[in-house]
Amino acid sequence: MKNPSERKSDRLGEIEQLLLAHPEGLKQVEIARRLDVSRSTITRYLPNLPGSVYIDDLDDNKWKVDRQAYLINVRFTLDEAMAIHLATRLLATRMERQNPHAASALRKLGIALDKLAPRISQHLRQSADTMDNPAQRQDPNFLHSLEIITQAWALQHQVHLWYWSEKGELKEHDFAPYFIEPYAIGQSIYAIGWANPPDALRTFKVERIKRIEKGEGMYEIPDSFDPAILLKDAWGIWYTGEEPVEVVLKFSQRVARRVKETRWHRSEQVTQMDDGKLLWRAWIAAPQEMVPWIRGWGSDVEVLEPEGLREELAADAFTLAEIYS
Repeated sequence: MKNPSERKSDRLGEIEQLLLAHPEGLKQVEIARRLDVSRSTITRYLPNLPGSVYIDDLDDNKWKVDRQAYLINVRFTLDEAMAIHLATRLLATRMERQNPHAASALRKLGIALDKLAPRISQHLRQSADTMDNPAQRQDPNFLHSLEIITQAWALQHQVHLWYWSEKGELKEHDFAPYFIEPYAIGQSIYAIGWANPPDALRTFKVERIKRIEKGEGMYEIPDSFDPAILLKDAWGIWYTGEEPVEVVLKFSQRVARRVKETRWHRSEQVTQMDDGKLLWRAWIAAPQEMVPWIRGWGSDVEVLEPEGLREELAADAFTLAEIYS
């Protein structure tokens, strides 16, 4: 038999979970009905609920959870904490904009590991310092845009945004975010979701959002949407509705070992040639996205297929020869 203190703790947990399951909020009478208690009982619990639970007097006095302030309880093993450290180190070294949220998360993890692994704890806090160092690019608009999209994704409500296209045109869209994907190559973050116009699936680079605000409508992410399937043939973030294109590259003996050490794409096939060179092939949704990576290998790589990609790299080589002549 539970004592009153234990029963109260259980009831507080039930209220918290109920509100988390209903981001639109619930009226006090609805909470009481669902928990089979009186409204006055619910009122007595309010002071003991987390500070993230509040009454929205602008929305029919509904009880809601402030998801930005809500603290998530999570526990890691040492190896799990290391995985988080590696992921956040990539974030710290590949994203050049300040991200105080990421820095705060790392510091909390560092403090939690202080007694278990003080050396790892120290480096986690150093990584946090890197993320919010004044030397990092300060972009309040980027951070605000990411926060609004994060809220929209969590609560499944649309946003309205003003977006700079690649051609430098400012366009307006209603947008329902389905997924948020970091892009290490471009040191940027992308949001994938349904956009209107053009009433189709689109990808928006968060850094290009000029202005964003909460929209009117709610949305459901289709069961058919799977980011792993959508991006399975992408080199990074570019996807198409067409069949992937076979890309064949020949690497010199000098870099063959380095190329083999890393699996660059899920579809890649590698063949060691008799002369020490390496034949690399993969099926890519948009080969154009590979160009910066291919250029990075310089004269140690030759594009064999597709022909259009080979011609583009050949033209680049001709231009470079003229520049350095």
